[in-house]
Amino acid sequence: MAVIEFDKNDAETLARTLYGEARGEGIDGMIAVAWVVRNRFESGQWFAGKTVAETCLKPAQFSCWNADDPNADLIVSLYPDERAAQWSWFAAFGVLLGYWPDPTGGATHYHAIDVDPHWARGHTPIAIGRHKFYRGIA
Repeated sequence: MAVIEFDKNDAETLARTLYGEARGEGIDGMIAVAWVVRNRFESGQWFAGKTVAETCLKPAQFSCWNADDPNADLIVSLYPDERAAQWSWFAAFGVLLGYWPDPTGGATHYHAIDVDPHWARGHTPIAIGRHKFYRGIA
């Protein structure tokens, strides 16, 4: 796996996204979500930003960044001594640097197992923790 171009803002925004989206999933779940962000960024599709940070912050793509999401306040203040925050930084850098392999098979989308979004219908997911991951979503 190759290193992708990123800066401090990209790494920080990705770590905060992982904390907001997957802090209860442990390192494996955070790595999987980080790969979704990286795969989106590299895809060049409508859901990709020009940077990793822009990809995380695209409107209505990662719910933790929505103003009305309960995670929005949490991701603003990552405490470095909290285990989940440490894991989010570890996963973010590992994926950005190409250290962790992609467990999602190239997924660009995911959702919690207890929801059924319309875009997932007809696609076969890969289950990792309490999330389902999908590739081939346009």
